Amino acid sequence: QVQLVESGGGLVQAGGSLRLSCAASGRTFSISPMGWFRQAPGKEREFVAAIRWSGGNTYYADSVKGRFTISRDNAKNTVYLQTNSLKPEDTAVYYCAAWPPLSWRNYYSDYVPPTSWGQGTQVTVSS
Repeated sequence: QVQLVESGGGLVQAGGSLRLSCAASGRTFSISPMGWFRQAPGKEREFVAAIRWSGGNTYYADSVKGRFTISRDNAKNTVYLQTNSLKPEDTAVYYCAAWPPLSWRNYYSDYVPPTSWGQGTQVTVSS
């Protein structure tokens, strides 16, 4: 399995921004889809964003579309989540996720569960 380490969470006022990073171990990062999920207190973990290995295809939950941007740097084995215009309802623990190499081309039509998870990073948005 891939080892994932998130960073970049914190406390921010509504309307602010944070950039989350996820550093991945292993030699297959460049051909592995990556993504971000989040879990708020008392709620189930939910999908936030995903990106194919080439970076050319990205997918977002409707709740974050237009505010969050997922990207990746295959040379650094790192995936990012730029979060802008944050709202109190974005408060959650954000988890980085990895899928097996070449496991899907389209997140929705080819969906399979991620196989690796990071430990999570807390994002708290105050009103």
